[in-house]
Amino acid sequence: YYQRKFRYVLIDEYQDTNKLQYLLASKLAGGWGNICVVGDDDQSIYKFRGATIENILSFEDEYKGCRVIRLEQNYRSTAHILEAANAVIRNNVGRKGKELWTNGDTGETIELYVADNEHDEARYVASKIMGNYGKGGTWSDNAVLYRMNAQSHQLEQAFKRNGIPYRIFGGMGFFDRAEVKDMLAYLCVIASPNDDLRLTRIINNPPRGIGDRSVELAMGIAAKNETSLFEVIKNADLYPELSRASMRMRIFANVISELIEQSKELAPDLLYDQLLEKTGYLRLLEEKNTVEDSARAENVKELKTSIINYKSETTEPTLEGYLADVALYTDMDNYDKDADCVVMMTMHSAKGLEFTNVFLVGAEEGIFPGIKAIGEPDEMEEERRLCYVAITRAKKKLCISCARQRMLFGKTTANRVSRFIDEIPDEHIEKRNIPRGYGYSEKSSAQREYAQRPSYQTKSRPVSAPVQAAAKSAPAPSFKVGERVRHRAFGDGQITKMTPMGNDQLIEISFDGGVTKKLMLRAAALHMVKI
Repeated sequence: YYQRKFRYVLIDEYQDTNKLQYLLASKLAGGWGNICVVGDDDQSIYKFRGATIENILSFEDEYKGCRVIRLEQNYRSTAHILEAANAVIRNNVGRKGKELWTNGDTGETIELYVADNEHDEARYVASKIMGNYGKGGTWSDNAVLYRMNAQSHQLEQAFKRNGIPYRIFGGMGFFDRAEVKDMLAYLCVIASPNDDLRLTRIINNPPRGIGDRSVELAMGIAAKNETSLFEVIKNADLYPELSRASMRMRIFANVISELIEQSKELAPDLLYDQLLEKTGYLRLLEEKNTVEDSARAENVKELKTSIINYKSETTEPTLEGYLADVALYTDMDNYDKDADCVVMMTMHSAKGLEFTNVFLVGAEEGIFPGIKAIGEPDEMEEERRLCYVAITRAKKKLCISCARQRMLFGKTTANRVSRFIDEIPDEHIEKRNIPRGYGYSEKSSAQREYAQRPSYQTKSRPVSAPVQAAAKSAPAPSFKVGERVRHRAFGDGQITKMTPMGNDQLIEISFDGGVTKKLMLRAAALHMVKI
């Protein structure tokens, strides 16, 4: 019936079809034999969603005598960008073969920047974007592409420090992701067990068999007795109405109590390790083994990087200090989606989009291409197609960056530059700050000797770049109401109020950007601004 009804079958993005869609198309076209498909095998990047590149590669065998029209003229990108994309994808075996070309400008060469670390890389990107904006461009001319969502963390902080408006396309900011909020809620409860709001978020997360009804009963008991929810669940066996969930509640309360005790002795990053171990949160995500849960697991592990960064920048790192520091970055972005701002997204999300300036970050072996693709030919070809897509999002300027060492998921590794960069001919790419022997072709990363060089910030420091935190050995400065200070996230401001709190002080600062914040002095890492 449907073969007779549909005389012509037209399919777009054919490279993204799966096996079932292929069979459906074959059945529909079986009557009249009129089928037209549009697709680019070099942009088949959804294997993880079930897409089968063989559908488009075998099309000519399936439909003998079909006509193939290659659309190779490109109206978006400059010649340098197109030649780089051609050179990379040419290394794939499983493709039909085509060469993009343009009648447009040759354009600027691609810029490769080798950063010292992920902080230097973020400063580089922020400074380049501010430079583009300063030359009369718009913020939305710029897009930052990364392989995985967990990489957005350092970039977000660099943008906030430098006042660069941004939004996450097809996602949300690092600290706004559900799994990150879950782990921060755990840390907040450890720091303050009487935080009922956050306690209700984690009491059955991951699932512990403590139902909503039991939680409601416990909250009612807490309100009636004018005590905290934690005190009730810790002593759940004293309340008959909680008898069904009392054992599970007390087990959970014991875990939190143990972590509270450990927080008195352990540094925040080591405490976080214990949190992951005792709650089983990360283990559950990893066991699910889905694409979505793998991404969530990466974010949970990446939160440790945030903790380690705080620890390295603070004279006396504490859990409370870290949570106060994080509060600076957890405000929901109040932006209009149509407003002028930099766009950040994964390379997969960028498919079909185009931007004047594109920053492709994290071009390192093990990140891009991902570790799972190394040694797997089919997976490596998929990663290379993803690189082809990322490169061709740029219209005028493409900047690629990698780091000689990077902290990701709480671990620091020294990485080789991505093999995809080595596949771009030298005439199309300007490789800046490349230490001798640094490249994919080296036999072992251990054989490299990294030359000492100043960071990007040292070479060209943005006017609004933050002042680095004081050395750990420096004594904590004293301040007075009315004095001008500088904070690494919010810039310059004036102290309007100071309240003693134990051996610390709560200070209120009115920042020049119109934001007022309350900070704990020991955690704030402030610097005096001389007038």
